[in-house]
Amino acid sequence: MIKLSHLPSILVGMRFALAPLLVFDALDHKTSFWFIIGYVIAVLSDIFDGIIARRLKVSTPQLRQADSWADICLYLCVAISTWLVYPQVIIDFQVPLLSAIAIQLTLFAISLIKFKKFPSFHTYTAKSWGLTLLAATIGLFGFSYANTLWFAIVLCWLNSLEEIVMTLLLPTWQCDILSIFHAVELRKVLMHSSSSQDGV
Repeated sequence: MIKLSHLPSILVGMRFALAPLLVFDALDHKTSFWFIIGYVIAVLSDIFDGIIARRLKVSTPQLRQADSWADICLYLCVAISTWLVYPQVIIDFQVPLLSAIAIQLTLFAISLIKFKKFPSFHTYTAKSWGLTLLAATIGLFGFSYANTLWFAIVLCWLNSLEEIVMTLLLPTWQCDILSIFHAVELRKVLMHSSSSQDGV
């Protein structure tokens, strides 16, 4: 019998499993109705795994990092699927898409250099970015409409810039920091704690 405390891990694992199935559906250069269904289920798993983990008090750094890797896997598979089905969209948006990739890689590089770990903040802007990606993916694969990609690209930049600043601000690696304002307050607490220990 599955323990309730294992549910967040199961949801993360489900996202890892669903991601390559999206690519499989797109291999013939078109997608079925199940592509949208699978993607929506994956996004819902992303929304609820964190909520459930916090409610059950099982939100560990390891789980949140796995959650971040599942997100990367999902959106990489969506990008591959887009190239297979809508290559012209990738070509038309190549400059803004490359800029979004560049700012994300910059964030990853700064976090790896400073903390030897990938970022896992799960900020409000990250959640907003996820919703715009949902709208963009449904718009493209459901209605062949690409312009909603602009919202996702703008939110990617806002989220990445916020998390870069947060990474530079915080003295130690942290997960589940909801915004730059929370990061500033946490920095004050951590610096005060550090100075108090040094004074002992």
